[in-house]
Amino acid sequence: MAKKRPQTKAKPQPIDGEIPVVGAREPCPCGSGRRYKACHGRTAAHAATELVQRPFEGLPGECDWVALRELVPAATAGLTLRDGLPEGVPSVTLATVLPMAWPALRRDDGSVLLGLQNDTASGDISRDLADTLLRALEAAPGTPVQGRRAPAEGPRLQDLLDPEGAFEPVVHSGFEFWVPDAENATPEVAASLERANAAAIPTVKLSGVDAAYWCETPEKNHLRWVMPHPEEQLLDALARLHAAGRSSLGEGTRLVGSFRAHGLIVPVWDLPTGVTAEDVEKPAAEFAERLAAALAVREPLTPDERRARGGLTNRQVTLS
Repeated sequence: MAKKRPQTKAKPQPIDGEIPVVGAREPCPCGSGRRYKACHGRTAAHAATELVQRPFEGLPGECDWVALRELVPAATAGLTLRDGLPEGVPSVTLATVLPMAWPALRRDDGSVLLGLQNDTASGDISRDLADTLLRALEAAPGTPVQGRRAPAEGPRLQDLLDPEGAFEPVVHSGFEFWVPDAENATPEVAASLERANAAAIPTVKLSGVDAAYWCETPEKNHLRWVMPHPEEQLLDALARLHAAGRSSLGEGTRLVGSFRAHGLIVPVWDLPTGVTAEDVEKPAAEFAERLAAALAVREPLTPDERRARGGLTNRQVTLS
């Protein structure tokens, strides 16, 4: 019986430019004869799943990017492109959410809205958003941009946005910013607008400190404050203040724990129902001074401070 001749696998063939992304079971565009998932798709799959811990690091207002991604229902912020606006695009605006959860929208006047609170196909939110933004800049006016998996070697927001550009979020009470004229919105957009407004939690950005957001819920109010400090250093400082009884924002308020989101820590305070955002402006500014002093301490934690730190760590929730 004749032996089967050993088969040799075709090697991936070099082609000019980037390898297009295709279905996992389709032939690889490089011409190797192998399925995409067994050829160049391996690199793309790795890039799609590798998690970037701080996707907004290096952008102006990193803490506010995290807040708008995870905490704030309705907000917008103008974006400044590194190379300026293309012809026919009067403005680019980041929005927490867009109607029907569109990743982006090119309005009739050519302006672009980029949605932030969307599911992303890879582990790098910045790369996914950059890909969506580039496609929105080229989309026909009056059309939404659908989601897709960004090319593994595509640009990130840090490549597209001006590093010196201001990032100044504006918090809205509802989502009327979606459409210039809500009365003439399509039935689908109008229904989406009604649902979004009904679910929005009243939120206010404090003016005296960076990236601190007051919100109102039926049971109690909260202050959620995204901070840029390294996690271990920040937790030590919060523990020192907590153990000394100096971590509150006034009578009836309490530091109850923190979120971890996109590589940053977000301390959370419970506030009595009657405490407004204006009421916590001064206490928050005073706390910022106490925190700065605690961050500068380098001595080991005392037993009481270690217990306080353990309590804060046990009440930490990861959002991303």
